[in-house]
Amino acid sequence: MALWGPDSSGPCSRGPLEEAGAAAEEREAPAAESAAAAAVAVPLDEEEDDGRGLPRWDGFSAWLHCVCVVGFDLELGQAVEVIYPQPSKLTDKEKTNICYLSFPDSNSGCLGDTQFCFRFRQSSGRRMSLHCFLDQFDKDLPVYLKKDPAYFYGYVYFRQVRDKTLKRGYFQKSLVLISKLPYIHFFHTVLKQIAPEYFEKSKPYLEAACNDVDRWPAPVPGKTLYLPIMGVVMKVRIPTCHDKPGTTQIVQADTHISVVLSTVHEVDLFRCFFPVFFHSQMLWELVLLGEPLVVMAPSPSESSETVLALVNCISPLKYFSDFRPYFTIHDSEFKEYTTRTQAPPSVILGVTNPFFAKTLQHWPHIIRIGDLKPAGEIPKQVKVKKLKNLKTLDSKPGVYTSYKPYLNRDEEIIKQLQKGVQQKRPSEAQSVILRRYFLELTQSFIIPLERYVASLMPLQKSISPWKSPPQLRQFLPEEFMKTLEKAGPQLTSRIKGDWIGLYRHFLKSPNFDGWFKARRKEMTQKLEALHLEALCKEDLLLWTQKHTEVETVDLVLKLKSKLLQADREHLPVKPETMEKLRGHIDAIILALPEDLQSILLKTSMT
Repeated sequence: MALWGPDSSGPCSRGPLEEAGAAAEEREAPAAESAAAAAVAVPLDEEEDDGRGLPRWDGFSAWLHCVCVVGFDLELGQAVEVIYPQPSKLTDKEKTNICYLSFPDSNSGCLGDTQFCFRFRQSSGRRMSLHCFLDQFDKDLPVYLKKDPAYFYGYVYFRQVRDKTLKRGYFQKSLVLISKLPYIHFFHTVLKQIAPEYFEKSKPYLEAACNDVDRWPAPVPGKTLYLPIMGVVMKVRIPTCHDKPGTTQIVQADTHISVVLSTVHEVDLFRCFFPVFFHSQMLWELVLLGEPLVVMAPSPSESSETVLALVNCISPLKYFSDFRPYFTIHDSEFKEYTTRTQAPPSVILGVTNPFFAKTLQHWPHIIRIGDLKPAGEIPKQVKVKKLKNLKTLDSKPGVYTSYKPYLNRDEEIIKQLQKGVQQKRPSEAQSVILRRYFLELTQSFIIPLERYVASLMPLQKSISPWKSPPQLRQFLPEEFMKTLEKAGPQLTSRIKGDWIGLYRHFLKSPNFDGWFKARRKEMTQKLEALHLEALCKEDLLLWTQKHTEVETVDLVLKLKSKLLQADREHLPVKPETMEKLRGHIDAIILALPEDLQSILLKTSMT
């Protein structure tokens, strides 16, 4: 019987706007090589060997990949001065990217302290594997907070101040946290606590801060965490996939807690959308459809916050295409993303160098924003502008595109936000309103897709313990479209328009592809879990009495394989089901002859 088969090397205020992009490509390669070479210069741990050897840094690695200090060298330009802990876990290419992404470009005029975020591709051929227990945490995260194995985040605290004692006349340095975790608000808060002190006290302070991080508990979703850092205690809760979308788990303040964070990842949504909030709904469509989008901003702070706000606006859907909160002409993907020989890729780029106004002129959708000032007065309703008007460096802020939205604009949300501005409603409250609006829009759009995909699941009664789990039915676009007449977004949304056209476009997008693959994997794992439960309900020992030893051994091996799969893939199986199945296996093995028992027990050990 068969069993189931910075774009310049000068200070940020040094020259005319055009200079930043003029000689970019000429100096890109040699400058990058010099910076990368400098990156290995300071092994911070060399002096620490007191006979105990280097610490293992397990706690540190759960949160951070490494910490870098990027300074300015008169001969090399930007250079990594320190990487902690050593030995360095970065390739030369990654160090080079960090060098240039950690400084604002010359036209930004960032005197004082500036914070921003960047994201860069991990070097091919080396896929770092974090601890197995971190993967366990990853499965409990909402999809939009899961690690992307191909990318790093860089969280930057940059300081530029005049200093007559230095040959150049400026102190320029960035403290950069490199992590796989997209916890933007959390890591910016950490930097606010440690960076100003580090710039005053240097190396010993950084070592002490990293030792504090090494003692932090693991980033377990759903658990309230107390994280001490240099005399300050931060209280935070990482969301889980079981949280109701749109709800914020309030973290209560304690008397002994210095900093209480209400979110680990969210940015000030209204502040970012404020310059173009008349077009919020159109921008939601462009992000949902994975359209190529460029944000041109005056500084890395505005650039990175706006890109992250755009990616966040389709939550709880994950944005599956690439996005770069801050992108420079020195980025290793610069040529890949700016070539005119093919259509622009599905990516959101945040740029500050005016050179990009010329280089990315052929892109279909461009947002130009000015300074993100506090929303104190209602902005003028800027019309969508034609791309041909984006030719000069002094083009006015606005949205440049020929895109025609599928949905009619919701005037109600615009009036509500305008009223909030007039009444001086805090930006945090405005963000809550805008976030809820985007959430309702996304949920209205995704519920019909969820309902249809659920119908592709085989009936539970079709699951037999003696056959392979049944397959999901195929997703048929036209069959799905027919369901919209009775169960479409009109049931939950007041917004009218061409919803059918929006769905047709979405089904061809990277966001649909990523979403459906994730749902299919989730449902396939559910089928595997149900199959295990069906096996547990069977009297497997009785089954073996009616079959040959060869078939019994085959059953044991397949059951063990299923247990390994359940453990490796974190299948949604109850612990008692796993224990019961292990009991079945032990009972079957003990009923076999001793020579077979010893062989099968050995396979258990390996």
